[in-house]
Amino acid sequence: MSTTKLTRRVTIPELAARKGGQPIVVLTAYTAPIARLLDPHVDALLIGDSVGMVLHGMDDTLGVTLDMMVLHTQAVKRGSTRAAIIADLPFGTYQSSPQQAFDASAKLLAAGAQAVKLEGGRTMAATISFLVERGIPVMGHIGLTPQSLHTMGGFRVQGRDEAAAEKIIDDARAITEAGAFSVVIEGVMEPLARRITETIAIPTIGIGASADCDGQVLVTDDILGLTGDATPRFVQRYADLAATIDEAARKFADDVRARRFPGKAHIFFPKAAQ
Repeated sequence: MSTTKLTRRVTIPELAARKGGQPIVVLTAYTAPIARLLDPHVDALLIGDSVGMVLHGMDDTLGVTLDMMVLHTQAVKRGSTRAAIIADLPFGTYQSSPQQAFDASAKLLAAGAQAVKLEGGRTMAATISFLVERGIPVMGHIGLTPQSLHTMGGFRVQGRDEAAAEKIIDDARAITEAGAFSVVIEGVMEPLARRITETIAIPTIGIGASADCDGQVLVTDDILGLTGDATPRFVQRYADLAATIDEAARKFADDVRARRFPGKAHIFFPKAAQ
């Protein structure tokens, strides 16, 4: 009998049950190698539409397609065995109707996601309910919603005045009532994020919000120092891989130009010539 311990993925109900408990750890992943490295340490891997900016050089997330999200979701699924997998619905794939949202979500689940994330509050409540009733777990996203950057006038902190704060609280309640299992709160004033966390019954995942949220998410490339110097205030950089990569590339280039690489250890010779 095999003694190999089987690895089981974190389930969506398990994440939902973490309200008020041990903080939920979420990082973005877009490729199999990164997913493999993050998998032992996080509760969930988010295939965010931030992939457009991080990997594809886009100015914002609006150009990300469903085909791109499917491809990256498949890669993350192959590279991980333990963390829950959540995939963003990209702009233009869920806003026009609940049926459109279902069709797009079904493709992401077929690619390996266990849940989808979509942006918007009360206006998306009917869509969330439609998806949940048909077996698709949904993570909400309120506050600073990058897909609405033109409406918001850019990437601006939300909820600065009472009227704006009340709208975001209303969005959080609507998402909860619609059946979302959790909600990302991005770029809002700290007291507001704390108030929402205390008010709603589902876990809140903060990003530029509050340490009192039920979990936190960041873009992995930001914490690794791979996205340049202009990182948001809410990012903590835990490594400087850009410098490491730069140095490795410089050393390789120097060795090639000096004919130090490849050496004998890297070349194949006939046995008689060895």
